[in-house]
Amino acid sequence: MQALVTTEAEFPLRGELRSRESMSAHTSWRVGGPADTWYRPADLEDLRQFLATLPEREVVYWVGLGSNLLVRDGGIRGTVIMPFGGLDTLEQSAEERVFAGAGVTCARVARFAARAGLAGCEFLAGIPGTMGGALAMNAGAFGGETWSLVSSVNTLDRRGSTHRRLPEEYAIGYRHVVGPEQEWFTGVELQLHHEDVVRAQQNIRSLLDRRSASQPTQQPSCGSVFRNPPGDHAARLIEASGLKGKCIGAAQVSEKHANFIVNLGKAQAADIEALIGFVRDEVERVQGVRLQAEVHVIGEYE
Repeated sequence: MQALVTTEAEFPLRGELRSRESMSAHTSWRVGGPADTWYRPADLEDLRQFLATLPEREVVYWVGLGSNLLVRDGGIRGTVIMPFGGLDTLEQSAEERVFAGAGVTCARVARFAARAGLAGCEFLAGIPGTMGGALAMNAGAFGGETWSLVSSVNTLDRRGSTHRRLPEEYAIGYRHVVGPEQEWFTGVELQLHHEDVVRAQQNIRSLLDRRSASQPTQQPSCGSVFRNPPGDHAARLIEASGLKGKCIGAAQVSEKHANFIVNLGKAQAADIEALIGFVRDEVERVQGVRLQAEVHVIGEYE
């Protein structure tokens, strides 16, 4: 169901509002039950208007491209906001800075910067998500991490007030970011440096070739399932435990990269969650290391 909605507010909402929207269409694993309410804002002002319509106790989830997310088969009781396609500003904000809205894909930011002769964010081309999601988890690839580039962020709180915040206002770690509660990222300014356009574009192509060669990019997955433990790699531990190719239902530990779980076609979220748990327990039994999940699991059991 899709509708343009109006409220008692002075202006009608301009985004897409859907009820009982299947999250399998919005997650990279292609699984997940329905969200009670799903909204894609037209822009920041539209999003502020929408937040004002929500009951104070309504649970709100922000979802980028669903690439680091497992939604259970029973779906989500609450409201899902997807800024992709709405918060899409992307511009060179200063000589060596780029501003990107939370709904802009990481890969698009990398390409934009390269064309502008700016470097430092090429690794973003290997992150299959949006800048909002990358900020929320300090996403990284090929040795780079999102927050190493952040000059400032823009946020929106539950009341619809906007804020500009600096990195020192956040506790930032490996795949972990903690900041003011009930605030969501709406944009980020990145500090980059000058580089030859051709060289910057070549760097991106080289990183993408490496990604394609080592990861199952042609199969539905969430990216890396587990965080790398200190001094080691989750993929090495999983492979050394004999788990490559292990299946539960139609969920499989990738034959190409052991820290990826792929949907072979008809997997349920329950299959994937069960396989995550099995891999974690088996690696701990065999290797003595308990892996920590990088993927976020939300929603209700069916």
